Amino acid sequence: MDDASAGISVAQYARRPGRAARASRKQAAILGALVLAVLLPAFISLGLWQWRKAESKTALQVELDTRSHDAAIAMPTTLADVDSLRHHRVILRGTYDAAHQVLIDNRLHQEQAGYHVITPLQLAGSNMHVLVNRGWLAAPADHQQQPIAEVPTGEVELTGIAVLPTQRFFNLAPQPTSGWAPVWQNLDIERFRSAVPYPLQGLIIQLDPTAPGGYVREWPRPDERADRHRSYALQWFGFAVSSLGIWAYFLIRRP
Repeated sequence: MDDASAGISVAQYARRPGRAARASRKQAAILGALVLAVLLPAFISLGLWQWRKAESKTALQVELDTRSHDAAIAMPTTLADVDSLRHHRVILRGTYDAAHQVLIDNRLHQEQAGYHVITPLQLAGSNMHVLVNRGWLAAPADHQQQPIAEVPTGEVELTGIAVLPTQRFFNLAPQPTSGWAPVWQNLDIERFRSAVPYPLQGLIIQLDPTAPGGYVREWPRPDERADRHRSYALQWFGFAVSSLGIWAYFLIRRP
Protein backbone atom coordinates (compact mmCIF):
# COMPACT_ATOMS: atom_id res chain seq x y z
CA MET A 1 0.00 0.00 0.00
CA ASP A 2 1.43 3.44 -0.98
CA ASP A 3 0.99 6.72 0.96
CA ALA A 4 -1.56 8.08 -1.43
CA SER A 5 -3.74 5.02 -1.05
CA ALA A 6 -3.54 5.45 2.70
CA GLY A 7 -4.99 8.96 2.43
CA ILE A 8 -1.80 10.92 3.11
CA SER A 9 0.64 12.49 0.67
CA VAL A 10 4.38 11.98 0.73
CA ALA A 11 4.92 15.70 1.43
CA GLN A 12 2.51 15.62 4.35
CA TYR A 13 4.19 12.47 5.69
CA ALA A 14 7.58 14.15 5.48
CA ARG A 15 6.46 17.29 7.41
CA ARG A 16 4.88 15.46 10.37
CA PRO A 17 8.13 14.36 12.10
CA GLY A 18 9.42 17.97 11.82
CA ARG A 19 6.45 19.42 13.63
CA ALA A 20 6.57 16.66 16.21
CA ALA A 21 10.27 17.25 16.80
CA ARG A 22 9.77 20.99 17.17
CA ALA A 23 6.95 20.41 19.63
CA SER A 24 9.10 17.94 21.52
CA ARG A 25 12.01 20.39 21.67
CA LYS A 26 9.73 23.13 22.89
CA GLN A 27 8.40 20.94 25.64
CA ALA A 28 11.93 19.87 26.59
CA ALA A 29 13.05 23.50 26.64
CA ILE A 30 10.19 24.49 28.91
CA LEU A 31 10.75 21.52 31.18
CA GLY A 32 14.49 22.22 31.29
CA ALA A 33 13.87 25.88 32.10
CA LEU A 34 11.60 24.89 35.00
CA VAL A 35 14.22 22.52 36.38
CA LEU A 36 16.90 25.18 35.98
CA ALA A 37 14.70 27.71 37.77
CA VAL A 38 14.90 25.44 40.80
CA LEU A 39 18.46 24.16 40.53
CA LEU A 40 20.36 27.30 39.55
CA PRO A 41 19.39 29.41 42.60
CA ALA A 42 20.05 26.41 44.85
CA PHE A 43 23.53 25.75 43.37
CA ILE A 44 24.48 29.44 43.48
CA SER A 45 23.13 29.88 46.99
CA LEU A 46 25.08 26.87 48.30
CA GLY A 47 28.22 28.11 46.55
CA LEU A 48 27.90 31.57 48.07
CA TRP A 49 27.25 30.04 51.49
CA GLN A 50 30.46 28.02 51.33
CA TRP A 51 32.40 31.00 49.96
CA ARG A 52 31.20 33.27 52.79
CA LYS A 53 32.21 30.64 55.37
CA ALA A 54 35.70 30.58 53.90
CA GLU A 55 35.91 34.38 53.87
CA SER A 56 34.66 34.58 57.47
CA LYS A 57 37.29 32.11 58.68
CA THR A 58 40.01 33.92 56.77
CA ALA A 59 38.98 37.25 58.30
CA LEU A 60 39.12 35.73 61.80
CA GLN A 61 42.62 34.40 61.09
CA VAL A 62 43.78 37.83 59.90
CA GLU A 63 42.32 39.38 63.05
CA LEU A 64 44.08 36.80 65.25
CA ASP A 65 47.40 37.30 63.46
CA THR A 66 47.12 41.06 63.92
CA ARG A 67 45.77 41.35 67.46
CA SER A 68 47.73 38.52 69.05
CA HIS A 69 50.99 40.29 68.28
CA ASP A 70 49.94 43.49 70.05
CA ALA A 71 51.08 44.12 73.61
CA ALA A 72 49.22 42.00 76.16
CA ILE A 73 46.14 43.59 77.76
CA ALA A 74 45.38 43.24 81.46
CA MET A 75 42.24 41.13 81.90
CA PRO A 76 39.42 43.39 83.19
CA THR A 77 38.00 42.53 86.61
CA THR A 78 34.58 43.80 85.57
CA LEU A 79 32.37 42.32 82.85
CA ALA A 80 34.33 42.85 79.62
CA ASP A 81 33.25 43.72 76.09
CA VAL A 82 34.07 40.35 74.56
CA ASP A 83 34.27 41.63 70.97
CA SER A 84 36.89 44.21 71.85
CA LEU A 85 39.02 41.56 73.59
CA ARG A 86 38.61 38.83 70.97
CA HIS A 87 41.95 37.46 69.74
CA HIS A 88 43.96 39.85 71.91
CA ARG A 89 46.69 38.49 74.11
CA VAL A 90 45.75 39.08 77.73
CA ILE A 91 47.64 38.86 80.97
CA LEU A 92 45.80 37.78 84.08
CA ARG A 93 46.58 37.01 87.67
CA GLY A 94 44.43 35.04 90.06
CA THR A 95 43.60 31.74 91.70
CA TYR A 96 42.16 28.64 90.03
CA ASP A 97 38.83 27.25 91.22
CA ALA A 98 39.59 23.52 91.13
CA ALA A 99 36.12 22.57 92.39
CA HIS A 100 34.50 23.76 89.16
CA GLN A 101 36.99 22.43 86.64
CA VAL A 102 35.41 20.53 83.74
CA LEU A 103 36.76 18.25 81.04
CA ILE A 104 35.36 18.76 77.55
CA ASP A 105 35.03 15.33 75.96
CA ASN A 106 35.81 14.09 72.44
CA ARG A 107 38.67 16.46 71.60
CA LEU A 108 41.21 15.06 69.15
CA HIS A 109 44.93 15.66 68.98
CA GLN A 110 46.92 13.87 66.28
CA GLU A 111 44.03 11.41 65.84
CA GLN A 112 44.04 10.58 69.56
CA ALA A 113 40.95 11.10 71.72
CA GLY A 114 41.16 13.28 74.79
CA TYR A 115 39.75 16.20 76.71
CA HIS A 116 40.17 19.95 76.93
CA VAL A 117 40.77 21.01 80.52
CA ILE A 118 38.70 24.06 81.44
CA THR A 119 39.42 25.69 84.79
CA PRO A 120 37.84 28.91 86.14
CA LEU A 121 40.30 31.50 87.43
CA GLN A 122 39.27 34.08 90.03
CA LEU A 123 40.89 37.34 89.00
CA ALA A 124 42.99 38.87 91.75
CA GLY A 125 41.29 41.63 93.73
CA SER A 126 37.76 40.77 92.54
CA ASN A 127 35.09 38.11 92.50
CA MET A 128 35.13 38.02 88.68
CA HIS A 129 36.16 34.71 87.11
CA VAL A 130 37.23 33.75 83.63
CA LEU A 131 37.48 30.29 82.08
CA VAL A 132 40.98 29.16 81.12
CA ASN A 133 41.44 26.39 78.56
CA ARG A 134 44.60 24.72 79.87
CA GLY A 135 44.99 22.46 76.86
CA TRP A 136 44.46 18.91 75.68
CA LEU A 137 44.84 15.85 77.89
CA ALA A 138 44.82 12.28 76.52
CA ALA A 139 41.91 10.02 77.46
CA PRO A 140 42.67 6.77 79.31
CA ALA A 141 42.31 3.53 77.38
CA ASP A 142 39.19 2.85 79.40
CA HIS A 143 36.89 5.75 78.51
CA GLN A 144 34.85 5.10 81.63
CA GLN A 145 37.79 6.49 83.58
CA GLN A 146 38.73 10.15 83.64
CA PRO A 147 42.26 11.52 83.44
CA ILE A 148 43.64 13.36 86.43
CA ALA A 149 44.12 17.05 85.65
CA GLU A 150 46.05 18.62 88.47
CA VAL A 151 45.21 22.25 89.21
CA PRO A 152 47.96 24.69 90.25
CA THR A 153 47.39 26.09 93.72
CA GLY A 154 47.99 29.61 94.98
CA GLU A 155 48.05 32.78 92.94
CA VAL A 156 49.31 32.42 89.36
CA GLU A 157 50.08 34.84 86.56
CA LEU A 158 49.18 33.73 83.06
CA THR A 159 49.07 34.90 79.48
CA GLY A 160 46.80 33.63 76.74
CA ILE A 161 44.59 34.52 73.80
CA ALA A 162 41.00 35.60 74.43
CA VAL A 163 38.55 33.68 72.24
CA LEU A 164 34.79 33.56 72.06
CA PRO A 165 33.03 30.29 72.85
CA THR A 166 31.20 28.67 69.98
CA GLN A 167 27.48 29.28 69.98
CA ARG A 168 26.62 26.26 67.89
CA PHE A 169 27.20 22.76 69.10
CA PHE A 170 25.44 19.43 69.25
CA ASN A 171 25.12 17.28 72.35
CA LEU A 172 24.97 13.54 71.78
CA ALA A 173 22.83 13.10 74.89
CA PRO A 174 20.73 15.35 77.16
CA GLN A 175 22.93 17.31 79.53
CA PRO A 176 22.29 17.50 83.31
CA THR A 177 20.25 20.51 84.35
CA SER A 178 21.23 20.34 88.03
CA GLY A 179 24.28 19.38 90.06
CA TRP A 180 27.86 19.45 88.81
CA ALA A 181 29.20 17.09 86.13
CA PRO A 182 33.01 16.84 85.78
CA VAL A 183 32.80 15.93 82.05
CA TRP A 184 30.85 17.92 79.49
CA GLN A 185 30.25 17.24 75.82
CA ASN A 186 30.61 20.92 74.87
CA LEU A 187 31.64 24.11 76.59
CA ASP A 188 28.38 25.98 77.16
CA ILE A 189 29.27 29.21 78.90
CA GLU A 190 25.67 30.02 79.81
CA ARG A 191 25.33 26.62 81.46
CA PHE A 192 28.55 27.35 83.33
CA ARG A 193 27.26 30.71 84.50
CA SER A 194 24.06 29.15 85.81
CA ALA A 195 26.01 26.52 87.76
CA VAL A 196 28.56 28.68 89.61
CA PRO A 197 27.93 31.23 92.38
CA TYR A 198 30.10 34.00 90.90
CA PRO A 199 30.23 36.31 87.87
CA LEU A 200 31.97 34.92 84.80
CA GLN A 201 33.47 36.65 81.79
CA GLY A 202 31.84 35.76 78.46
CA LEU A 203 35.05 34.57 76.83
CA ILE A 204 37.68 31.88 77.24
CA ILE A 205 41.42 32.21 77.59
CA GLN A 206 43.50 29.80 75.52
CA LEU A 207 46.57 29.38 77.65
CA ASP A 208 49.86 30.28 75.97
CA PRO A 209 52.08 27.27 75.21
CA THR A 210 54.80 28.75 77.43
CA ALA A 211 52.51 29.51 80.37
CA PRO A 212 52.78 27.13 83.35
CA GLY A 213 50.10 24.70 84.48
CA GLY A 214 48.87 23.58 81.08
CA TYR A 215 48.74 20.50 78.86
CA VAL A 216 49.09 20.12 75.09
CA ARG A 217 48.37 23.51 73.53
CA GLU A 218 48.33 23.36 69.74
CA TRP A 219 45.29 25.52 69.21
CA PRO A 220 43.35 25.16 65.95
CA ARG A 221 43.61 28.05 63.49
CA PRO A 222 40.40 30.02 62.81
CA ASP A 223 40.93 29.55 59.06
CA GLU A 224 41.18 25.78 59.39
CA ARG A 225 39.34 24.16 56.45
CA ALA A 226 38.80 27.52 54.73
CA ASP A 227 40.34 26.11 51.53
CA ARG A 228 37.92 23.18 51.71
CA HIS A 229 34.97 25.60 51.86
CA ARG A 230 36.32 27.40 48.78
CA SER A 231 36.63 24.07 47.01
CA TYR A 232 33.02 23.21 47.87
CA ALA A 233 31.93 26.65 46.64
CA LEU A 234 33.65 26.15 43.28
CA GLN A 235 31.96 22.75 42.95
CA TRP A 236 28.51 24.28 43.47
CA PHE A 237 29.28 27.08 40.99
CA GLY A 238 30.48 24.39 38.57
CA PHE A 239 27.19 22.53 38.93
CA ALA A 240 25.34 25.75 38.10
CA VAL A 241 27.41 26.41 34.97
CA SER A 242 27.17 22.77 33.83
CA SER A 243 23.39 22.69 34.26
CA LEU A 244 23.02 25.87 32.26
CA GLY A 245 25.33 24.53 29.56
CA ILE A 246 23.49 21.21 29.26
CA TRP A 247 20.16 22.99 28.95
CA ALA A 248 21.55 25.37 26.30
CA TYR A 249 23.04 22.45 24.34
CA PHE A 250 19.74 20.60 24.08
CA LEU A 251 17.99 23.88 23.28
CA ILE A 252 20.10 24.76 20.24
CA ARG A 253 21.06 21.35 18.87
CA ARG A 254 19.34 20.16 15.71
CA PRO A 255 17.00 17.17 16.07
